[in-house]
Amino acid sequence: MIKNIIIVGAGRMGNAIAIAFAYAGIEIALVDVKDRNPAEKNEFLQKWNDSLEQELHLLEHIGMLVNDQCKVLKERIHFYFKDNQTIDWKNCELIIEGVPEIMTHKQHCFRWLEPLISKNCIVASTTSTFLVTDIAKLISHPERIVNAHWLNPGYLMPLVELSRSEHTADIVVEKLKTLLEAIGKVPVICNAVAGYIVPRIQALAMNEAARMVEENVASAEDIDKAIRTGFGLRFSVLGMLEFIDWGGGDILYHASEYLREELGERYKAPDIIKKNMRENRNGIRELSGFYKYESMDIYQYKLNVISKFAENLRFNQLIPQYEIMK
Repeated sequence: MIKNIIIVGAGRMGNAIAIAFAYAGIEIALVDVKDRNPAEKNEFLQKWNDSLEQELHLLEHIGMLVNDQCKVLKERIHFYFKDNQTIDWKNCELIIEGVPEIMTHKQHCFRWLEPLISKNCIVASTTSTFLVTDIAKLISHPERIVNAHWLNPGYLMPLVELSRSEHTADIVVEKLKTLLEAIGKVPVICNAVAGYIVPRIQALAMNEAARMVEENVASAEDIDKAIRTGFGLRFSVLGMLEFIDWGGGDILYHASEYLREELGERYKAPDIIKKNMRENRNGIRELSGFYKYESMDIYQYKLNVISKFAENLRFNQLIPQYEIMK
C-alpha cells in the first residue's frame, strides 16, 4: 500500500485532501508551490494555519474529532514551502497535484516536479478542468498519470472520480483505488472525458434549475425545496441509471419526448434508451435494463432500497406519520 504521499498545492482542495488522509491516520506532506519572500511566507503560513484550524474545529463541532484528536490530526500534516530541502521527494510514492486551474501554473508545477521525483512515483491531478490526456503531456512517463477528482469538502465527501488515459497503467489505477478505499473513500473510474461523471450531470441539473428561475417557473426557494425533499432524497439511495430501471426506460423515453416537444432538443433521450426499448430491456419488470436482475431476489432488493430511503426520511424528519389527521 502507498504510504509516502506529498500534496502539491496548499489551497482549499490541498488542505481538504490532507485532512482526509490525516484523519485516516496517515502522515502527509503538504507543499506550497508558490515562490514567496520571507515576509510573504510568514503571512501565508499564518493564513494556512488559521484555515486548517477552522476546518478542524468544524469537524469537532459535528463530533468527528473529540478530546485531543484535533491536535493529533494537525500534527500529522507537515507543511513545507517549495524551497525546503528536507522534503523527501525521492521516496515519494504518490504526488497529488492541486495547484490552481490555470494551464501555465500546472506546466510550471510539473516542470519543477519532474527532476525531484522518481519515474515510478504516481502523479494524480485533482483538476476538474483539464483532461488526463492534457495533464499527461506535462510530465514524462504518462503511464503513471491519473486524474483524481475530489468533491468538496474533500474530507467529508466519499466520492473520488479517477480518470485514466489510454496510457495509464492498470497497476497505477489499482494502487490509487486501493489507497482511497483504505481511507474510506469511494473511488469510481471513468475515461478521459470532459466533466467526469458528477460534474457533467450536476452542470445540467444546476443550469436547468437556474433556467426555471429565469423562466419564472417557481421561486428559488421552492425549486431548492423540491431538490432537497424529492430529487436529492431519491438519489441518495438509488443511482440515476438504477432509478431508470425502477421506473422503466420506456417511461423515460416517452417523458423525454414530451419535454423535448415542449421545452427543446436538450430533453431528447439518448440512443441507448431506444436501443434498450427495442431489446426489451426496460428495467426491473423485464429483469434487464442497465443492470441485470435475473438472479436477484427483487423483493429483497426493493426492501433494502426502501429501508434506506425510510432511514433518510426519518433523519430529515420527513417520514409520513400514521393517522396524522385522525
